[in-house]
Amino acid sequence: MTWILIRTTGFVAYAFLSAAAIWGLLVSTAVLGRGMPPKRLTYVHESLSMAAILATIGHVVFLYLDEFIEFGPPELFVPGASAWKPTAMSLGIVAFYGLLLITASFYARTRIGQRRWRLLHFASFGVFASALAHGIAAGTDTKTVLAVVLYSSTATAVVFLIVIRGYLLNAAVRRVRGAAVNPRAPRRK
Repeated sequence: MTWILIRTTGFVAYAFLSAAAIWGLLVSTAVLGRGMPPKRLTYVHESLSMAAILATIGHVVFLYLDEFIEFGPPELFVPGASAWKPTAMSLGIVAFYGLLLITASFYARTRIGQRRWRLLHFASFGVFASALAHGIAAGTDTKTVLAVVLYSSTATAVVFLIVIRGYLLNAAVRRVRGAAVNPRAPRRK
């Protein structure tokens, strides 16, 4: 029974993390438009991150309770301590710590400033990649249709939105540089 709960909470945690990453990219690229208040958009993003944390905690608890592999605190919280798939386990642990740090940054944003907060938030790409790699490498259901669809669709969406964001960011930089070179040039709307 714990094996099913381990797998289920792992998928749920990954799904919430993916949703948080995709939502954050949608907000940062302004794909969602300007119709919704920014606080509400941020609240959804933050809530998805918190749900990912709670599901991950459930995943870790069920791993601890499982008697087949017998994970103890070191195997669950120290990267490299697990004898069972040490790289995959390390990726999951690092992803969890990164998720905690980035989610905590929502509450420290005013203290650390917008620039540091944004730089810290770039680590979320690594958190997503680590969680994806953990799921693929450690998951016992990696080759099932559910896992293939979940992993491929979320990875595709995140990469696509990163490309869109990069394109929009480069376009904005070009506009700013163009305005700096010729401040009297008319601006496009």
